[in-house]
Amino acid sequence: MTGKAELERAIQWYPGHMVRAMRKIGEYVALIDIVLEVVDARVPRSGRNPMLDGLLKRRPRLVVLNREDLADPHTTKVWIADFARRDLTAVAVDGRSERSVARVATATAALARARGGISRALVVGLPNSGKSSIINRLIKRAAAKTEDRAGVTRQLQWFKLPPNVEIMDTPGILVPKIPNADAQWKLAICGAVPRERYEPEEVAIAFHRWLSARRPRTRVPDLEAFAAERGFKRRGGEIDYHNAAQSYISAIADGTFGRISFESPDDAKAA
Repeated sequence: MTGKAELERAIQWYPGHMVRAMRKIGEYVALIDIVLEVVDARVPRSGRNPMLDGLLKRRPRLVVLNREDLADPHTTKVWIADFARRDLTAVAVDGRSERSVARVATATAALARARGGISRALVVGLPNSGKSSIINRLIKRAAAKTEDRAGVTRQLQWFKLPPNVEIMDTPGILVPKIPNADAQWKLAICGAVPRERYEPEEVAIAFHRWLSARRPRTRVPDLEAFAAERGFKRRGGEIDYHNAAQSYISAIADGTFGRISFESPDDAKAA
């Protein structure tokens, strides 16, 4: 299965620029030797695009678990071990830290040495996964454009990573199909779903319901309590749930309520 037929089926509803970007990645596969797949460390299952597997074939792959500073550290270690059992190398990093991202450079250089000579690496991932920020830390300059809006397309760019790697940045590619409601709210919180494609109140409620089921004594407020604490009210004292929900989602995403992983290898609903 090359992935082409699957891509064609997605065209009817998939944003046009996403289809073009995915096709472009398919065209460049013949030119690359290594794949760097950047995934939000909080959603290592939902945060991967299954269509890439068909396009990228059996290229050596490094899974970069970005935003480790926001994920539960124990769960991240479990994920790294799980990827290793599937013969995939994974490293956890904070994409804002050059020292942390140096782990990516070390692992990529090792993959290149194993192949011999200069290697070309393709950097892929969902929108807002932090691909460009990681590239900027790797090459120690702000060359790759960053964008916090899911679904924004950019031109493909090549950068040199001493001593033996050239890396290509690509546009973030939305998942072609979100498998279930749980995956939807998780990806929404992580910024991988365009804001116009979900209702903030639904995401906020789903998150707290999920968290309460797993941590019955959690001190994280629900949306209503959060709105009251932060003063989200309209004229007449009515609670402004819509704007409160947007702020609530931002607080979760920024780690205000602590380090939380939304998925674990052995339980899709584990904390």
